[in-house]
Parts: sequence; structure tokens; C-alpha cells
Amino acid sequence: MKKITSLLAASLMLFSCSGTKESADDSTAATADSVAPSARLAARLDSAVAQGRYFFGHHDDTAYGNGWKYVKGNSDVKAVTGQYPGLMSWDLGLIEVDSTKNLDGVPFEFIASEAADHDARGGVNAISWHVLNPITGGSSWDVSAAPLPLMADNPAVRDTLVAWIDRAADFIGSLKDKEGNPLPVIFRPWHENSGSWFWWGSDHSSPEEYIALWKLTRERFDAKGVDNVLWAYSPDKDLTREQYFATYPGDEYVDILGTDIYAFDGADGEEQFRSRISNQLPYVCDEARKRGKIAAFTETGLEGLEVTDWYTRVLEPAIKDLPIAYVCVWRNGTHDRPQHFYVPYPGHKGADDFKKFHDNSNAIFVE
Repeated sequence: MKKITSLLAASLMLFSCSGTKESADDSTAATADSVAPSARLAARLDSAVAQGRYFFGHHDDTAYGNGWKYVKGNSDVKAVTGQYPGLMSWDLGLIEVDSTKNLDGVPFEFIASEAADHDARGGVNAISWHVLNPITGGSSWDVSAAPLPLMADNPAVRDTLVAWIDRAADFIGSLKDKEGNPLPVIFRPWHENSGSWFWWGSDHSSPEEYIALWKLTRERFDAKGVDNVLWAYSPDKDLTREQYFATYPGDEYVDILGTDIYAFDGADGEEQFRSRISNQLPYVCDEARKRGKIAAFTETGLEGLEVTDWYTRVLEPAIKDLPIAYVCVWRNGTHDRPQHFYVPYPGHKGADDFKKFHDNSNAIFVE
């Protein structure tokens, strides 16, 4: 996707950062109607960056939380702050085998409905994809077999991946807003490829093989005319600029430059977390500016939040001066594991700090 200029961002910003719709004259509306949904989403993200703001994101926010699942309107973020996160993240894992639910048990019909609801309130939707291993049928974390070295010469592996990518494209292309128009989303496939915990990771494929997978994904989406997607590239932590771009598919295939950096070891890991951010995100932002792309902190968080002022004392100072369009933390899956949560819930010791982050930072939440 070509660069979205600041002028286009200004003319196409149909939503304010507070999440409420702005009025638009006929000429603005006509311009918006003539532009792909992905370009309109890029304009909104670009506008947030221009204002020194960023969308705060949370994975599976309205699907489940601490002590509840699938309660209409529920959100741990909203219960603490009074608003929903500005960005909601979802996952397509198991869409490739025509499952009705994803790998975390979230129905795809629910994702489609909630994505439309979130778009209507002025929010942004992002989608990741934890894909099964096409050789073994195991999870994304099954690295007992490496599909990518076989993709070029093994028709069965390639055909399986093509069929799976087509199903993902069909689902994303089917997403509609409340008016029945294509719903713009951020799509972040093949993430954290610089690590080796996924079968598409660095120990299981060459840079050329990874790039071929990315290009195949884009080719299948483009062949189906799917134009409601911004493509996000998001390697993991501790990379030099050269390493980050070693598996970069190319400017024509990517819209968002991101990175995934988690915090570990509670208070003992704070300095390492800050260092990893300062060593990587600034050059990601710099390259995004040079290339006409959008920069983002695509995945982060501290599991269990034993550091109760983590949001105001650790995360916010580390990113406040970076021109990122969004930051997204992972899910509140306490129904799977008691300490598997990334935003405070009512009664948690970090709830007051999270409310301060909501009130005083440049993060965007929506009504």
C-alpha cells in the first residue's frame, strides 16, 4: 500500500480520537467512499499519531475476562476505566480447518459481530493468526516438522497452505460494519517470526522461505479482492535494524511496522523491558516514517501484573514519546490459567493505576 499522506489523513478522518463520529460534508463523504476501507483505517491511525496519541488495545476484550465469559457489553477494561479499549485484537486460529470457534474457543460469529460493534463505537480491530502446522496438524507451537522449506517443492504442503490462507481471506473479506460495508481491520499474520516457538520461526525457515510465505498470503488475499486489510509485520525483541529487515517482505506488501516485546520477571525485569523497547521501537518508528508506513507496538504486557503500577510507571513512560499508532496487550484468560491476564480487573490491586493510565496518558479508549 502506498503512503497515506497527512493531507489524506486529515480529509479522511471520519472519527475523532474520542471515538465519536465527526460530521462530514458531501465532498468529504464522496472522497471517503472512493477510497478502500484499508486506506480510511490508515488515515485514522495516521491522524492519531499526528496528534501524539495512540490506540490502547486488548486481546479478546469483550469475549471473556476475570470471572465471566460472553456477557453482552462486558469488558474488564471498561469495568475499570469506564470505556472500552480503543483497539480490540482477535485471532483466527482454527479458521484454516473450518472450525466454528478459534483456538481459544471464541466463536467466529462472535468475533464478526463484536468487531462490527467496536467499529461502530469508533474503535479499531486487529487480527492475528495462530495457524496449525500443515504437516503435523499440531498447533502453531508444534515445531516437530518444518513446512516452509518444503513449500516450494512439495505440492501437498503448498496446496494446504493455499487452502488455509483462502479461508482466512474469505473470513476477513466477509467482515462488515453496521451499515453492511467492508469492515477495515489490521491483519498481523506470521508474527514473532524472529523467535523459534512457532513453526514459521527463524530456526525453521530461511528468510527467503518466510518472505515467500508472506507473499503467498498477500497474493491469495489480493486475488480475492480483499481490500479491507492493513498488513502488519511484527518480529519479536532484541533485533538490530539489519536483523529486523532480514525477513521483511517489502514495502509493497506491508503497511504497519510493529514489534512484540513482553515484560518478564516482575520488577526485576523492568530495566530489561525498557532497554528492549528503546533499542528497537525507535528505529522501527524511524523506518516507518522513511517508508511511509505506520509504526505500532503490536503486542506487549506483563502477565499477572504483580507490579501494580506497571501501566503508569513502566509502560507509559517507555512509549510516550514514540510515534506509534497503537499498543496492544494480551488477553485476560483467567478461565484457562489464574494468572494469565494483562489488564487489571475490578478489585485487582493495579486497577487504580490502570485508571490513572486511562485518565492521564495519551492512550485512546472509546465509549
